[in-house]
Amino acid sequence: MKSGRFIGVMSGTSLDGVDVVLAAIDETMVAQQASLTWPIPVHLKKGILDICQGQPLTLSQLGQLDTQLGRLFAQAVNALLAQQRLQPRDIVAIGCHGQTVWHEPTGEAPHTLQIGDNNHIVAHTGITVVGDFRRRDIALGGQGAPLVPAFHHALLGHPTEKRMVLNIGGIANLSLLFPGQAVRGYDTGPGNMLMDAWIWRQCAQPYDKDAAWAKEGQVILPLLQKMLRDPYFAASAPKSTGREYFNYGWLERHLAAFPGADARDVQATLAELTAVSIAQQ
Repeated sequence: MKSGRFIGVMSGTSLDGVDVVLAAIDETMVAQQASLTWPIPVHLKKGILDICQGQPLTLSQLGQLDTQLGRLFAQAVNALLAQQRLQPRDIVAIGCHGQTVWHEPTGEAPHTLQIGDNNHIVAHTGITVVGDFRRRDIALGGQGAPLVPAFHHALLGHPTEKRMVLNIGGIANLSLLFPGQAVRGYDTGPGNMLMDAWIWRQCAQPYDKDAAWAKEGQVILPLLQKMLRDPYFAASAPKSTGREYFNYGWLERHLAAFPGADARDVQATLAELTAVSIAQQ
């Protein structure tokens, strides 16, 4: 592998911003040198959420979102370069897997779809881009997600200790790093995604800072039990999921049996759902 400076671009299921990191990498080391979070415009975030929740759109609209997101990724990279006073020639490559808008890794024709055209990133930064990380894995019978276990293994694997890494983003996932065994990882279910969606609909806030709103509520045990009966939680690993499954519509279907539930109690219950669904894996 060629050593040098690389840039990683990430916008996850939480859609809380585009994270860009500059790292020095060689065969024995990964050292973060700088990072920033670039905001996602409201109209672009809405377009992505609409796709993820199955809203109809034209191919033209999909193509426009693909282009707009690619340009946004390039803006974020260029902002980091300017911040660090670097030139494109200083960077070996950019890694960008894009924004997942649909993920269906099982069935007759398993597939996953990401947008954020890498060609626009190349055109607007002048840097080589490596991407489309998920579809080869699905073509070979894998889940295409999560991607992070391989990185966790490289960074945190140990020759004798069993280690587990938990990542709670929009979706929560586990990486299992056991000596002498193949690296494994899977999605446990919703992370902060449903909580963010609920507080946005109820309070027009993008997230529940310090869980302040959830702390005002009480867990609705029957609602929690109903949500935990979803077949995804009992499914065996490997498994993966996303917004196309655990979305606001999913929450509304479960809430239909609890009319008049206090919004704060719902938020507390969603926080409990994330914790319990992780603990039960």
